[in-house]
Amino acid sequence: MSPANYDTIIIGAGMSGLAAGIRLAYYGRKVLILEKHTVPGGLNSYFVRNKRVLDVGLHAMTNYVPKNVRLAPLNKLLRQLKLKWEDLELIPQNHSEIRFPGVSLRFSNQIDLLKHEIAEKFPAQTVGFKKLLDFIEKFDALSLTNTYSSTRTALSDFFTDPLLPEMILCPLMYYGSAWEHDMDLSQFAIMFRSIFLEGFARPKKGVLTVINLLKKQFLDHGGELRLSANVVKIIVKDNKAEGVELESGEELTAASIISTAGYCETMNLAGGTLYSGKPGTMSFTEVILCLSEPLSALGHTSTIVFYNDSDKFEYRKAESLVSLNSGVLCIPDNFASPDPKPEPMLRVTNMASFDLWKKLGKTGYYAEKKAWLEKIIDKASSILPLKKENIIFTDMFTPLTVERFTGHINGAVYGSPDKIRNGETGFRNLFLAGTDQGFLGIVGAMLSGVSMANLHVLKDNG
Repeated sequence: MSPANYDTIIIGAGMSGLAAGIRLAYYGRKVLILEKHTVPGGLNSYFVRNKRVLDVGLHAMTNYVPKNVRLAPLNKLLRQLKLKWEDLELIPQNHSEIRFPGVSLRFSNQIDLLKHEIAEKFPAQTVGFKKLLDFIEKFDALSLTNTYSSTRTALSDFFTDPLLPEMILCPLMYYGSAWEHDMDLSQFAIMFRSIFLEGFARPKKGVLTVINLLKKQFLDHGGELRLSANVVKIIVKDNKAEGVELESGEELTAASIISTAGYCETMNLAGGTLYSGKPGTMSFTEVILCLSEPLSALGHTSTIVFYNDSDKFEYRKAESLVSLNSGVLCIPDNFASPDPKPEPMLRVTNMASFDLWKKLGKTGYYAEKKAWLEKIIDKASSILPLKKENIIFTDMFTPLTVERFTGHINGAVYGSPDKIRNGETGFRNLFLAGTDQGFLGIVGAMLSGVSMANLHVLKDNG
């Protein structure tokens, strides 16, 4: 039997892969999405423990805006995917916080709260902040021709107090920087807009809402999705990608291939002959705590807290297994829902070291995981009104979990610092979408899939 033929094969059923698949299937293309795991979602998926459906990756969707803001990225995306705003069932945040020693800044889905906080805590920086807002408004962060530029250098032109830039960078880097110590200016502008000028929201039933919505839309338009289908090779002849080989030995051919596996990972699948990028190093641990009592009942109403223990925000691979010097504390039941709240929960994210976790043997791995779980809970208890006796369920994943479920080298959540904005790999018919194309967050990932499908496959359809 000759191998199956497709117009496009998409590697990975994450948000970008599903969005690209929807866009192509809508125009009648014969599309196959291959996903190595048993469920779709990629970096933003879910798992089941003790009959609980628990989100992975998704703390909050960024880019939240009302449906009447037509030119916002979220609403433009929904039009491209032929979806309704209501389909996402989004619940906005209450408000969130950035906490540094002696000072905190609250922000919400309206920029006026952050403006007020800066005017109160950093009165001498208000003019600089306004200039930054004007800069962000005019800056074309999505240009496919942008090259790397240092955000820290750029921010020094706006502020005289070094503390404020550190506080602004903290949530933006945690939610999207593949670079250690700094952040690409285009990525900064994207994240600034998506978090501070638009905002956070959560699908009512978590990430499963988004995954099921995208999956249904793809299948309803004639797309084909194969789970537990691990791609081990991209077949290249005469510098042209012609198909893929699966772990089972099956070969499939296609006129074009879109890979969401990551830049370095895709180049390795294709033989590495044009490989010039470097893998990312930023990985994290995530702890999930289910609680018997909501933190709001104990006076904590913030949705997300970004904390840092010093005036300087150090964003880098941890020097120990986990760094507790900073972190992200997300309370899913503190989104502003008029409906019954989900089970009280706390999710804690910290920077970690893939290399150090990788060196542990099986026994050492589980022992360290148990020990660090206790340390992370102790740290969270020093910041929030968290009572250990209220914890009824715990789970934790490490950089090795990220590597296993995403295939990212070094368990790098945000992929390589070498972003390929135009999606071109150097191999004909092989294109990138997703994290290493350069758009960030769930909305950014879906926009990446749509943009790359439009640019490289649907040229005749505009």
